[in-house]
Parts: sequence; structure tokens; C-alpha cells
Amino acid sequence: MRHDPHTLIEGCLIASFAMNANACYIYIRGEYIREREALQAAIDEAYDAGLLGKNAAKSGWDFDLYLHHGAGAYICGEETALLESLEGKKGMPRMKPPFPAGAGLYGCPTTVNNVESIAVVPTILRRGPEWFAGFGRPNNVGTKLFAISGHVNNPCVVEEAMSVGFEELIDRHCGGIRGGWDNLKAVIPGGSSVPCLPRDVMKDAIMDFDWLREQRSGLGTAAVIVMDQDTDIIKAIWRLSKFYKHESCGQCTPCREGTGWMMRVMDRLVTGQAEVEEIDMLLDVTKQIEGHTICALGDAAAWPIQGLIRHFRDEIEDRIKHKRTGRVSAVAAE
Repeated sequence: MRHDPHTLIEGCLIASFAMNANACYIYIRGEYIREREALQAAIDEAYDAGLLGKNAAKSGWDFDLYLHHGAGAYICGEETALLESLEGKKGMPRMKPPFPAGAGLYGCPTTVNNVESIAVVPTILRRGPEWFAGFGRPNNVGTKLFAISGHVNNPCVVEEAMSVGFEELIDRHCGGIRGGWDNLKAVIPGGSSVPCLPRDVMKDAIMDFDWLREQRSGLGTAAVIVMDQDTDIIKAIWRLSKFYKHESCGQCTPCREGTGWMMRVMDRLVTGQAEVEEIDMLLDVTKQIEGHTICALGDAAAWPIQGLIRHFRDEIEDRIKHKRTGRVSAVAAE
């Protein structure tokens, strides 16, 4: 339903017409070279067909669609950092207010949406809102793109109904967990920024916003990361903490300093070199970062560590204890 670039262009056209906007920008990450080429080819076809540009689709309304290639910064997923990048400046979140709806790109009223939302608009208009609302539980309706990676037999991106069961999602589209369901250890259900959940919780999980929020995690972007029993869960979360340290724009002190501090503690937890008392100290620091930054990157850096401590604290303590008694080989940090 949302996989065709022409559908995305149609959605941009409809949304912009509804807003009486004459320009639309699609911002795409720097790593996505082939995707950019395919989308640009579709935009060029739309211009050649008279669907875009002056008198778009013979409507008497002028509309231009621009494809902007970013430089690969994670922070530019935040809407105001994206606007800064579009304007040719360093991608750093703006203070709000003013909100983009009042003063956005080049100071003009601007609406920022994920292309996943825009691309479904044409189908909703054709089939009706009742059809779209027929998927999922109340307050969690519609469909969602699930990007499933990790230790499944067939990693994939699939559009599924909201509130689909996790087990059904994996069995239907991914051919099950690698090594069977008993080999499942943990799942990050909504992208790297949400806390992981252990097997016992995920086995009966409902993949929507409300259910996962009740489990102190979240659906997020629905980028599902599956980890089996062979996974070093401490090292996996350390790798995420390293990523968020690298991607912090440095504007806010709690995030700029805190992400590096958390990563250095995680360095020691991975090898078992830390003290047991540092686990609670690390958890306390995540609480000092969470909710104290302009954008949500500080939260995103804190939550995976909180999930690790919440569900796998015994594994962290065992590694520290075994390191003290010389019963475990060192795990080299990359």
C-alpha cells in the first residue's frame, strides 16, 4: 500500500493541496542512494506528465516537489533539526515555541510528517476512513510498516495491521525465530531508542502503541530487533549507547555529556570491570538525562540502558562477579 514511490508523490500532492501549500520537500537520509535515485526518477516522471509544477494536474494550482539528500545525521529525524538541515545549516533542534506550524522552513508555516503517514493518504481516500480504522485495536488503528531484523529466519520489511501479535508477525513474515521460539532472548520492539523486552513478555506481545507502553517500552518506528540466546545483551546495548554518543548534536549539556558518560560505564559493564554499585549509578544518570533535553535524543540514549537494567540486571551482576573470580573470559569492546 505504501511501497510505490508514485503513491508517496500522490500523497504529497494531496496533503499539500489540502494545506494550500505550493512546495513540498522530501528529506531522505544520506545513506539511501538507490532509494533516492528511484524516488527522483518517479518525481521526474510526474513533472513530465504535468502532475507537478505549474498548473499541477491541470488544477490551476502550482506545486513543486523537491527531494533533498541529507548527510546521514540521525538527529535530522527530529523535525526542527530537519528544517535546519534543509536550510543549509547544521542539523540541531530548535527551541519550541515557535512550532513549525507557525514558523518553520524559511520562517514559513510548515507541517512535517513522516513519509509513511503521507504515503497511505491516497489509499485512505479511495477506500474510506472506515476501512483504515478497521485495522487494529481502538486508539491503535490502521496499518504499520514493520522493519524486522536480527535473529529471524527471514528479515524483512512488511506492512501489517496494527495490534498484530508478535508471534503471528514473526511466524507469518519471517519464518520464525532462528533456532526456534525457545531460542528467543529479547526483542527491541520499536527501534533502537525503546527499551528491550525479554522473551516472556514478547511471546504474547501485541504490536501496538498502548500495549507496549504498558510494558514500559514502545512501538516507536516499529523497527523490530530480535535477539536470540547467543546474543550478548550487555554488548548489544553498549553498541546502542556508542551510537547515541556519536549522533548527539551536542547542543544540550545532559545529552552531550551524559551520552559519553553512559557509554564509558557501559564499556566497563561489557567486560565486567565495573563495580556492582555502578549499575544503580548508571540508572540514576539515565534519569537525569531523560526529559531534560530539547529533543528526544537524550531519552533515546537513556531508555535502552534502562531496559537492560530492568530486565537483565542479574546478567550484568553475574558478569561482574565472574570477572572478580576469574571465571569468565574478557569480552573485548570494539
